[in-house]
Amino acid sequence: MEARRRLINKLKAGASYFACGGYLASLDVLRRTEIYNSLGFERLERKNRDITKLYEECGCNWPQTFYMVLLRTMGGIDNKEAFTTLARRVPYAAILREKMAPQNIEAMLIGATGLLELYKHDEYILNLKRNFEYLAAKYTIEPMEASEWKLKHIYPNNHPVLRLSQIATFLTHTQNVMDRILECRTGDDASTLFNVETLPYWLTHYTPATTSSRSVAKRIGRTKSDLLAINLISQMQFAYGSYIASESLRERALSLLENITAEKNSIIAQWNSYGPLARTAFDSQALLQLSMEYCRQHRCEECIICRRISKQMAKEAAKAEKSETTITL
Repeated sequence: MEARRRLINKLKAGASYFACGGYLASLDVLRRTEIYNSLGFERLERKNRDITKLYEECGCNWPQTFYMVLLRTMGGIDNKEAFTTLARRVPYAAILREKMAPQNIEAMLIGATGLLELYKHDEYILNLKRNFEYLAAKYTIEPMEASEWKLKHIYPNNHPVLRLSQIATFLTHTQNVMDRILECRTGDDASTLFNVETLPYWLTHYTPATTSSRSVAKRIGRTKSDLLAINLISQMQFAYGSYIASESLRERALSLLENITAEKNSIIAQWNSYGPLARTAFDSQALLQLSMEYCRQHRCEECIICRRISKQMAKEAAKAEKSETTITL
């Protein structure tokens, strides 16, 4: 017990820099895969619970649930909650009713952010505002406050307004959205699905009323489509597969994660400093689960890695004790 207590204290002391990465790097592929499978399924089940809560909030409506998860994912870390609020203000039912008029979908989504008030007027922005005022009255949409959005240190191609224009085009031109999401099997499938352009105005703009120096098609790039595959498509496949008891759909979600390369962020970079610990998106999702739910919460005594190290220590201690007894005899 004393040895296990010392182990836990040591792991907790190194939790901020993921000190157990050295142990993971020392394992053979099979044993490391066993750990990843446990953590990866934990993360999928946790996200499944999150999606189920959204599903209940949406009145048990799967298309609206997908729409909310889509906007949350497009918002990224900085604006996830703001995008979620927007999805509540502009319901998917309103999007479907305006599907034949892409400019109306864009006006609803961008107008409801409250961000247009931050930018000087040009003709396109004035038209967006006028269109939004009409649609807001039609669907009883209450616009958000601009202060709800985080705009500092945001790359131009990740600006919320530009992302919403891409979402508007995607929702306008993609038929049977839920079916298309559930059919995706590879990162290439996701890239093809989200390979849409914005309306022409955004060819020369990253933000409203500010013209860029050259005309560039503002498509959703491969990095973003991979993140959508990881955090939207696979999660919806797993959650919906769980809902309808389809093991093949749940397995498709796992296969998709294994088909995509690991995410690139500061957390995964820190794990990879111990060696190539994350090769696939399933690996990186498992390590994110370990980081967020155990390391950062200092729940080392509940962690699968701590349990395995403890078990190994106990075996070594028993072996040493047996050896010492044999020598004494």
